[in-house]
Formats: sequence, C-alpha cells, structure tokens
Amino acid sequence: MKQSEIKNLSAAELQEKLSELKRTYAELKTAHTISPIENPLQIKTIRRAVARVATEITKRELQ
Repeated sequence: MKQSEIKNLSAAELQEKLSELKRTYAELKTAHTISPIENPLQIKTIRRAVARVATEITKRELQ
C-alpha cells in the first residue's frame, strides 16, 4: 500500500487493514518456516505495510 492510499482511509478502515495485514504477515511467516515460499520478498513488503498503517494510526491519535 502506498502512503497516499493510507491517508485516504478512515480510522476504522485503518484498524481493519492493520489486523488484515498482521494476519497475512503471520500466515506468510508460518508458510515460509514450513517450506520456502516462492517470493520471500512478500514478507518484507507486508511487514513494511504494517508499519505504514500503524504509523498513520499513531499519527492520527497524537493530533
């Protein structure tokens, strides 16, 4: 997800997206532990998307 897309989401949508991304990240990590996944760079991409969404949530809480 791009930062511009994240800024356009509401607070409820951000929380929903965060939980969805965390679930996806956990599934990818588990799948990669059991047997190597086809594209291990997906893990890094999802982890960074989680961080972007979490950062936006924190930023909005502080304002």
